[in-house]
Amino acid sequence: MKAIGVTADQQLINFTLPKPIANSNQVLVQVDAVSVNPVDTKLKEAVNEATAPKILGYDAVGKVVETGKEVTKFKVGDRIFYAGSSQVAGADAEYQLVDERLASLAPRSLTAAEIAAMPLTALTAYELLFEKMQFVGKANQNQKRTLLIINGAGGVGSIMTQLAHWAGITVLATSSPKHFDWLKQNKVDHPLDYHGDLLKSIHDLGYTSLDGIAILYNPADYFDLAAELVKPFGHIGSIVGSPVDLPLYKIKNKAASFDWEYMFAKSDADYNVNSQGKTLQLIAHLLDQGVLTSTLTKVLTDGINAKSLTQAHKLVSQGKVHGKLVLTGEFNASAEGRSDQK
Repeated sequence: MKAIGVTADQQLINFTLPKPIANSNQVLVQVDAVSVNPVDTKLKEAVNEATAPKILGYDAVGKVVETGKEVTKFKVGDRIFYAGSSQVAGADAEYQLVDERLASLAPRSLTAAEIAAMPLTALTAYELLFEKMQFVGKANQNQKRTLLIINGAGGVGSIMTQLAHWAGITVLATSSPKHFDWLKQNKVDHPLDYHGDLLKSIHDLGYTSLDGIAILYNPADYFDLAAELVKPFGHIGSIVGSPVDLPLYKIKNKAASFDWEYMFAKSDADYNVNSQGKTLQLIAHLLDQGVLTSTLTKVLTDGINAKSLTQAHKLVSQGKVHGKLVLTGEFNASAEGRSDQK
């Protein structure tokens, strides 16, 4: 099969390898579309001689073409979507082996590109909101509760705002003013300009404290603000590692909690893995109902190959994408060999 791999010098190349065979509880998926996330660019930097060429890609939709003997959830011909695991070869290939517990039947009403935009960010947002920050993960069950999302226009932020709204939470979210319409489209009650005095802006809205603050950016830059705003017994959460120690003592006397979210933690540790497939099943249902909408904003249609994927990585790493970016088309539509782009 054809695939795109990362070399030891962090370049993307087209290459071929044997088509895998499904065993145990695995399904073999023929990949239709893939999305690019910041985690792809981070994992790319860690590739070395021992792990190259590493196949990345942690958002995909495709058709099941083979099932392992222990598979019970899916059959050949099913269209499924998933984020998968960082411990195995990713979705940047014609075919991918996927643990059936991590996947769900795909939404029926969306295009392949719209579907591929959703799994990783939806799982991340759902787990942070409802498993870590302890909001109630049911429709309209969090009335009068409040949430501030830092970086509300990003991939995770754009679906977290929708999930929070679905759950009945009043949502405040930051972005550049040019993305305020996008925030409102994704159910934000109060868009906030991150360039301004956020504490004053939030106080001006009538809020002296908030139940939760999700920092989807370097948490060190916003921890003091979050510590000031979080309610007693409230939650501050982040999906981004901090290069410096966070002053957690500042929330000690509020008995507030700080929550890390890492979507791959469950598959890395083989912990409650089934929950991710169940969450995606809920996401698919809400998408088909129109309660949630895809956060897709950009599609690269020149095929899934080293050249187009390099372009996608560059756009994502430079922060030039709000919402999500997806690649569609034939694998290795361009010439074989090393991409000439960095």
